[in-house]
Amino acid sequence: MATERKVTNHISGWLTVYDDGFVDRTWTGPPQFKFMSDHVPPHDHFIDSVATRDILLDAVKPDLRVRVYLPEQPDTGKLPIILHFHGGGFCISQPDWLMYYNFYTRLARESKAIIISTYLRLAPEHRLPAAVEDGYSTLLWLRDVANDKTYDSQLSTKGDFNRVFLIGDSTGGNIVHQLAKQTATENLNLHPLRLAGVILIHPGFVRPVRSKSELEKPQSPMLTLDMLDKFLNMGLPEGSTKDHPITCPMGEAVDGVDLPPYLLCVAEEDLMVATEMEFYDWMKKYEKEIELLVSDGVGHSFYLNKIAVDVDPNTSEQTHKLVQRISQFVGKY
Repeated sequence: MATERKVTNHISGWLTVYDDGFVDRTWTGPPQFKFMSDHVPPHDHFIDSVATRDILLDAVKPDLRVRVYLPEQPDTGKLPIILHFHGGGFCISQPDWLMYYNFYTRLARESKAIIISTYLRLAPEHRLPAAVEDGYSTLLWLRDVANDKTYDSQLSTKGDFNRVFLIGDSTGGNIVHQLAKQTATENLNLHPLRLAGVILIHPGFVRPVRSKSELEKPQSPMLTLDMLDKFLNMGLPEGSTKDHPITCPMGEAVDGVDLPPYLLCVAEEDLMVATEMEFYDWMKKYEKEIELLVSDGVGHSFYLNKIAVDVDPNTSEQTHKLVQRISQFVGKY
């Protein structure tokens, strides 16, 4: 007689882990929020001036895929490329979720940029550094497209490989910083691709002890302390704590590391805003080029919450300002 499997870990609404290793990511939270994690199929035709498609990067790594957002533009020259890494505490989310589709189609349209988003391997089945390795593989694939080792009908003809930006939401921001630092410290030859800038949106930077904002800021449906602790516990390498360089880069010296310009976007009510600002001060200490955008009166990943964006005037306004500032940053470099 088969024994009934037991729950070994549960993150409210998002994820359940069983003792046989099975991970169930079926949404179990309030049903009115489920649609934001619905999968949006790719469409080659333009909808609201953006077309999307998925590409399998066989030559680089089997099963590694990306989603491409292509804005509809008159033939007036090549478009900058934004390489995107999603959040989700290293444990959940996919680039084709509606919450990402809704925001990144808008960003592609308004910034007039091609956006490429990687389907990252997820923990606990694939702990870090798996997601960072997937990001690195995607960057190398994009270099192959840039130097014509790999041909893509859209990217090869429409992409400006001299203006490639990295962007990450939440823990995707952690991946982005690791990639920027790794390519700089290894002196990786990306030619003819150039990393023109780095954009971190509410990165998952923490310390082992609770920060002032973790103790004082309100928890939200997008991030609670329980979610934060459990996701990182499942995502970090076995035996690691929150002071691991991926989640606490402030412990590493970056003097002599030639990093590209950064745009750090933080939310005033984010649980992690204190450590995000510590990262900003740390970059300034080492005289790195970094800009700051503070979104007033909103919390972690507010711009991905379509319900709030649609019904709350401040969330809508702050989302508009976020898209505008990212577009300005991309336009500047």
